[in-house]
Amino acid sequence: MPKPKSIVVLPFANLSTSNENEFFSDGITEEIINALTRIPGLRVTSRTSSFYFKNKHLPVTNIGQQLNVALLLEGSVRLAGDQMRITAQLIDAAEDVHLWSETWDRKVDHIFDIQDEVSLLVADKAREFLGHFDIQAQLINPQTQSYQAYEWYLKGRFYFRKWNPEDAQKSVTCFEQALKLDPHHAESLLGLADALGFLATTGAMEHATAWQRAEVCINQALVINHQLPEAHYQRSNLLFFTQGNYSMAVQAAVQAHKLNPNYAEANQHLTFLYLIAGNNIEAKAHLDQLLMFDPLSQETRFFHAFFLYQQHHFAQSLDILNQSLQTNQLNVPAHTLKCYCLLKLGRADEVKGYFDELPPGIMVEGDKLGVEALRYAFRQDTTNTYRVLKALEERAKLPAGFRENSFLLFVYAVLHQTDKAFAWVSAELEKKSPFLLMHYSDVMVDDLKTDPRYEVFRKKIYAVKTGNNADKPPKKPLIAEAEVEEYAQKLRMYLINEKPYLDNNLSLKLLAKALGMHANQLSWLINEKMGENFNQLINSYRVQQFKQLAQNPANAHLSIIGLAFESGFNSKTVFNTYFKKETGLTPKQWIKAL
Repeated sequence: MPKPKSIVVLPFANLSTSNENEFFSDGITEEIINALTRIPGLRVTSRTSSFYFKNKHLPVTNIGQQLNVALLLEGSVRLAGDQMRITAQLIDAAEDVHLWSETWDRKVDHIFDIQDEVSLLVADKAREFLGHFDIQAQLINPQTQSYQAYEWYLKGRFYFRKWNPEDAQKSVTCFEQALKLDPHHAESLLGLADALGFLATTGAMEHATAWQRAEVCINQALVINHQLPEAHYQRSNLLFFTQGNYSMAVQAAVQAHKLNPNYAEANQHLTFLYLIAGNNIEAKAHLDQLLMFDPLSQETRFFHAFFLYQQHHFAQSLDILNQSLQTNQLNVPAHTLKCYCLLKLGRADEVKGYFDELPPGIMVEGDKLGVEALRYAFRQDTTNTYRVLKALEERAKLPAGFRENSFLLFVYAVLHQTDKAFAWVSAELEKKSPFLLMHYSDVMVDDLKTDPRYEVFRKKIYAVKTGNNADKPPKKPLIAEAEVEEYAQKLRMYLINEKPYLDNNLSLKLLAKALGMHANQLSWLINEKMGENFNQLINSYRVQQFKQLAQNPANAHLSIIGLAFESGFNSKTVFNTYFKKETGLTPKQWIKAL
C-alpha cells in the first residue's frame, strides 16, 4: 500500500558545546514543522508525535511504520558564538535510504531567512519524491527584528513544553523578557497567554487574574497578526472556559483550523467542541485527522478515548486510557474518565479508593468526592449516596467549589432526580458555566435525554451562529486542459534530446526553469497528468541510460556503479533500489542475463 504524501521532522540534535542550547535546536525543528504544515497536500506529523522519538534512536523503518509516513527528515544544529551550522538529511522511511542532504553555515541573526530556506528546500525535495503539491514562494516570515527577543521566546516555549507549573512559571519570565525587547512580538504574547491559562487551570495562579491577563495578550496578538491560527485557538479556549460561550468558541476554533488544517491543537479542540454538542460526524472527522498526523500524542489518545466513551464503547475507551496512563500516570483527566468507564461497565468496586492509590497532589479533591458519589449511586447504596451528595452540595456553594458543583448534574441524573437536574442546568445556563457545556451531553446523563426538557436546553446550550458557507469556486488548474499535452510533449522531447537527467544535481526547479515553467506547474504535470513523481520520472530515464551503456562493449572497463554514475545516479543505494523497482532484478542479475 503506497504511503500518503507525508513527512515527519524528527527533533534536530543539539551539537553545540552547551546543553543549554537545546532550546535552539528544538525551536528550529518546530519552525520547520510549522512551515511545512502550511503546504496544502503535504501531511506533516505534528510536533508532539515527532518529539516522542527524541533521544530514542530507533530504526528509521520503525518510526516510519508507527507514524505511517513516507519521508523522514533528521538534522542537527551547532551554535558557536554568532554562527550556526544546520545540517539536514531526507530519508525514505520504508527503505531507510538517504535521498538528500545539505549543510548551511549562517549567522544567528539571519535565523528566519535560514529557516525559510531550509523549509523551502525540504519541501522541494519532498515533492520530487512524493508527487505534486503547490509550494508558496515563502513559508516563514520574520516574527521580529530582534534576535534576542526571538531567543527568549524559544526559551519560553522550551520550558512551557515541559507541562508542569514550575517550568511554566519560568516560561512566563522568558516571554516577558522577549516582550520587553519587542512588545509587538505576537508569538511571545500568545506564549505568555498559553502559560497563564495553564497556570490558572492547574491552580498555580489565581484563576480570574491569570485569565484576564491572558485575554489582554490574546487580543493584542490578534491586532498584530490576525492570521496566526494559535491566536484564534487560544481565543476559543478563552471564550469557552471564561465566558461559557459555545457559539463563539466554535467559530474561533474553526478559524484556527481554516488558517492551518494541520494544526493539532485546533483539531483537538474541535473534536472536543463537536463531541460535547453531540455532533459526532464533525468530531470524528477531526479525530481522524489527529490519528493521522498526531497519533502518539497523549491529547490525541485522550480525545480518542473520550470519543469512544461518548459512543458507549466503554471497554475500548478503557483500553486506550490504560495505555496512556502507563506512559503518563499524572494524566488527571484520563484517571477521571477511566473511573467513568469502570462505572458504566458495572465495575464500581474497582473505583473504590481509586484516587488514594495515585501519587499525592495530582488529583483535585472535588473530582475524588464527585466520583465517590457516583460510585455509591451506581451501586444503589442510597444511604452513602445521599451522605456524599450532601457534602458535594455544601462544597459546591463555596467560591472554590466549581469542581464539586460540576458533578451534581451527573449524580442527579443517575439518581433519576430530573427536576433537580434541570434546575441545576437552568442555573448554570444563567451563569454561562463551561462545566454545563462540558457535561450536558455526557453519557452519564443518558437518563435525562428522554425528558422533553432535555432537547429544549440542548438547543440553547449548543446554539451556533453560522455565517455564509457558500461553496468556494473550483480551483483553477495550473495548466489549461488544452495545453496539457503540449507541455507533456515538450517535457518528453527535452528529456530525450537534452538528457538533463545525466546531471546528478538535477532538481525539479532546475528542470522547470529550463522548460520555461513554474516548478508548481511542472510538478502538477508530472504527478497529475503523467502519473509519476519527479524522482520516478528522472530515475526511469537514468535506468534506461544505464541499460544502454551496459550493453555497449566500449564501456566494458566500467564497473556497475561507474555506469550508474555515468547515467546520472549519485548514490549506489538509490541506484540499486530504483533499478530493482524498474526491472525486478538487481543490476548484477540483469547484466548476467544479457
